[in-house]
Amino acid sequence: MRPQHARAGLLVLLMFTAPFAGCFGENDNGGLPSANDLSVLPEEIPGGEWTTIVLKADRDMSVFIPYFIQDPGSLRAQNGTMLDLAEGESVSIKILFPPRNSDIVFLLGDYGRTDWPIRAADESWMDWGMDRSSGSAVMSSANEDEGGFFSWVVPGESRGDGVVVKQMATVRAQRADLTEENGVNASGGWLNGRDVYEWVDFITDETADPLDLADGAVGYLDRWIGNGNPAYEDAITYFEGVMVGYDLDVEVHRFQSGTLWAVNICGYKTGTVYPDEWLVFGAHFDIAPYASPIGLIPGTDEQGYGTRTGAYDNTAGTSMVLTTASVLADFDARRTMVFCLWSSEEEGLWGSSAFAGDLPDGVTVSNYLNLDMAGINYPGDFALSVYLGPDGTGDVIDQPGMYHLAEWIGADAFDLAYQIERGREEWAVAGESPLWQNNYQDMVAIYESPTARSDHDSFQQLGVATLGWNGVVDGYPCYHKTCDKLTTMEDYMATDNATGEANLVHSWDIVTWWAVYAFLHMDQSPVPNEL
Repeated sequence: MRPQHARAGLLVLLMFTAPFAGCFGENDNGGLPSANDLSVLPEEIPGGEWTTIVLKADRDMSVFIPYFIQDPGSLRAQNGTMLDLAEGESVSIKILFPPRNSDIVFLLGDYGRTDWPIRAADESWMDWGMDRSSGSAVMSSANEDEGGFFSWVVPGESRGDGVVVKQMATVRAQRADLTEENGVNASGGWLNGRDVYEWVDFITDETADPLDLADGAVGYLDRWIGNGNPAYEDAITYFEGVMVGYDLDVEVHRFQSGTLWAVNICGYKTGTVYPDEWLVFGAHFDIAPYASPIGLIPGTDEQGYGTRTGAYDNTAGTSMVLTTASVLADFDARRTMVFCLWSSEEEGLWGSSAFAGDLPDGVTVSNYLNLDMAGINYPGDFALSVYLGPDGTGDVIDQPGMYHLAEWIGADAFDLAYQIERGREEWAVAGESPLWQNNYQDMVAIYESPTARSDHDSFQQLGVATLGWNGVVDGYPCYHKTCDKLTTMEDYMATDNATGEANLVHSWDIVTWWAVYAFLHMDQSPVPNEL
């Protein structure tokens, strides 16, 4: 790891974990500006998409903005900023407000202020506003990007004096052709879970197509690793074309693995500051091959090993990588973005292992994000696992920077503080295994995984800190079975208050947004392996 990685990871850790106590002016504003002294336009503020707002001060003040903004000089995203505004002064800011939490805040203080309080990693800004004794402190720092204009936010030692909280609400766009049964509330914005759902629906479409000589279907089925498998090659060509359409530099990597080839489809967007540091998103696009013809016999869907569709494992992850790549391809990142669809995960991580073992000279991977088998989890009656590593020991957190980053994102941007608390308690009692098998309500567990059964292991072997998401694994009766279809997932995700389709859309909305938020953080400040 390079020195700046260790420094950045320490900043993340200090920002999210340093404890403070006591009150600091929440009941007495003194000479501070009031919330009404700052006006914000437009009056209806979009959530979950990059939008331009105008802040205008009716008196001298400082403003702390705790959300992602785009710096007007460098044009890169950065995690918040602090502004001094004189009376009558206004400023335009391109900003990304949370996609799944409509409550937003601005913190106001005296003009020239540099030290501010922040919430704890595992609470939302609304929770912090009701009890400000938790959290830690940040301070203003010089922008480290060439041409950068707005100050950066770094850990501080003092919260300073009192602050005023200006609370507002956002509205997220929705598609007009959908209803709640279709997950309409997660259908708009910069990215959304409905797009992921429609990718899965398309890729797994079994409607007969007699003109398709590869798999005989509209979708891209039978994606089994194997020399000369026409369906496998057809899917490779299609996914390559999708990434080319995103204007990424695309390579189809073929690696010899025994008597078979491992094939990876990777799209690259070169970083403009650290091009030799790669931030990698990955999901395997291969599916479990048939071990015997049992699963093809009617009525034996849950008995034979193998699947034509692999909706959950791992068309879901494939679709999330494609959705993520579609929005980030136009993004000016500091580090090189790499979006990879791995093959041969089911045979033993052949694709990701070959990639990780064949990096160009001088290239390092700063962080790796894994998307494998997400969907059958919260908000259905199952746990959403947010797993990180590498794990050293079972009784302490070895990766506090990554752990608290995951908490920081989930607790506010997705308003999951309560679900995360429940997941922490369940993990402490029983660990990972029950989360992969049992039914739960309102359960989101963030933890260091003692196992590495997916492609993140290939990068942990390089010493890279990783983050990933999944739901039920061994407890899913269609795991690696013919019945692993979208309709089966919908059946499992149906709850008393929502259809399975709606819950799937919301599940994929949460996970895909979580991955993108993690990317935005990691592009500015990579998270090091702290073992």
